[in-house]
Amino acid sequence: MKTFSVREAPSQEIEKNLLGYSPLVRRLLHGRGIVSAEFAEAFLNPHYEHHSHDPFLMKDMEKTVDRVLQAVRDNEKIVIYSDYDTDGIPGAVVLHDFFRKIGFSNFINYIPHRHDEGFGLNIEAVEQFAKDGVKLLITIDCGTGDVISVARAKELGLDVIVTDHHLPVGELPPVFAMLNPKQADCAYPEKMLCGAGVIFKLVQALCSRFSSLDPKLSTLNPVSSGWEKWLLDMVGIATLSDMVPLTGENRVFAYYGLKVLQKSPRVGLMKLLSKLKVNQRHITEDDIGFTIGPRINAASRMGVPMDAFRLLATTDEVEADTLADHLNKINDERKGTVAALSKEIKKIVRERYDSLDEKTRLGKQENRVMVIGNPSWRPALLGLAANTFANEYNCPVFLWGRDGDDVIKGSCRSGESANLVELMGRATPGTFLQFGGHAFSGGFSVSNEKIHTLEEELNRAYEKARLAYSGIVEKNLVDQELFLDEANWENYRIVEKLAPFGTGNPKPLFIFRDVVPREVKHFGKEKNHLELVFEKTDGKKLSAMTFFKTAKDWGREVVAGKPLDLVATFEKSMFKSYPELRLRIVDIV
Repeated sequence: MKTFSVREAPSQEIEKNLLGYSPLVRRLLHGRGIVSAEFAEAFLNPHYEHHSHDPFLMKDMEKTVDRVLQAVRDNEKIVIYSDYDTDGIPGAVVLHDFFRKIGFSNFINYIPHRHDEGFGLNIEAVEQFAKDGVKLLITIDCGTGDVISVARAKELGLDVIVTDHHLPVGELPPVFAMLNPKQADCAYPEKMLCGAGVIFKLVQALCSRFSSLDPKLSTLNPVSSGWEKWLLDMVGIATLSDMVPLTGENRVFAYYGLKVLQKSPRVGLMKLLSKLKVNQRHITEDDIGFTIGPRINAASRMGVPMDAFRLLATTDEVEADTLADHLNKINDERKGTVAALSKEIKKIVRERYDSLDEKTRLGKQENRVMVIGNPSWRPALLGLAANTFANEYNCPVFLWGRDGDDVIKGSCRSGESANLVELMGRATPGTFLQFGGHAFSGGFSVSNEKIHTLEEELNRAYEKARLAYSGIVEKNLVDQELFLDEANWENYRIVEKLAPFGTGNPKPLFIFRDVVPREVKHFGKEKNHLELVFEKTDGKKLSAMTFFKTAKDWGREVVAGKPLDLVATFEKSMFKSYPELRLRIVDIV
């Protein structure tokens, strides 16, 4: 059974440094590595001008700006080629809106089909661009590893500017210029921008130069100082969706991104939020994670990614209304497809473990890697299902299917049980055709020959990793121990000062020890969600909720009247527009 410890309290010196803040704020800041008044001020009150960096510090920025302005000046045809996810699509809108703002129209947006074309720069698309007279190709959130496709573009007379944030590995493509803060010799201070963040820095740089005295630019529309801030709604969506750490400049983008989203005039966003009954003026990072992001992703997983782009970019209310309905519909279809897929996977898992004795079965569930696949499964949907099973079985889960080119591709999730990139890297060289991702989520492709031994290979790699870290005890830390009475609006407002939350800035975690639930309830169509009801000393009720877990899923008895330790975060519910403070259950021990 898990045990939780409260984070170490700030030292007297740190307490002195942070004396201007309340005790809870001091503890929360200290838990995030913020130990000085200067850094505390920057974190709690991000300033757009003071806490973002000069875009010209990024390698190749001068060269890129000059080339883009040359293309605009000479009316060269430009292609904006972006990835199809919640980073690439908002990033594409950023550059699209800049070109529209200045009155430049000789460009097209191109987003590859996830299933048929896959990630990155597609050679067939490049060849078609050349036939169409394209002279400049600008990538967003892709391109760093596309050596062959960029070489082909260069051969056909296209200049390629790659804007990306993925870590360069091996040979770099023969680009005209590359904007990637992770490339060698790049002095840009913020290395962890998302793809939309990188393209925003380009637009920031372009805006600063657009007041040039060049007479050929004078016929275009002027750009007022600071106009680019209106694009931060898109950068905010991408930053909060793409699992980049919400520290440094990313915190600025997330913080101001939400502020712009709350008053964004984009008709597509307004229509979508209205249909989802999300109050735009109070939009949060959770709304992006659970409502906007899934619908952007649904466009590429279930159909055409350009539909999501058009929703975010359109100025036509009728089109916006139609697209919002469409994205809601295909997101519902996505949910149904994933539910059916999960049911099929569940059956396979049960059959696989039913033949084992209990001890071996439990060992497999808790300590090994699952690899499950079917050639008929669509790779684009597998990450959602893998996440469910990784959390349920507390182990790395690799699911695979076949894409439109008959290549075996898949997604993996670990539920924080293992670092997936490290795990795949420990496998025998040649196991994967390609792999990558983040610590707890990733993607991969394998050959037909290797798929049959993939589980065995990954289990060997997992064992190597387990032995390497066998002497390390993982601590489950919470920020503070509280009484139920301290789950109040005053402390909620203190916690909210640290928002927005996400990677690198998790929601503050609290433990409530020896609390007694008065009621234990299940809700939802399948009764697979859990609510615990507690009573404060003043007699008022306090709800604690979680989804897709029941009272039987915690490794201990959870019944009314029996004390338990509850690990939870604060949450504000706006059900029926009435604010209610409740707890979101993280663990019960």
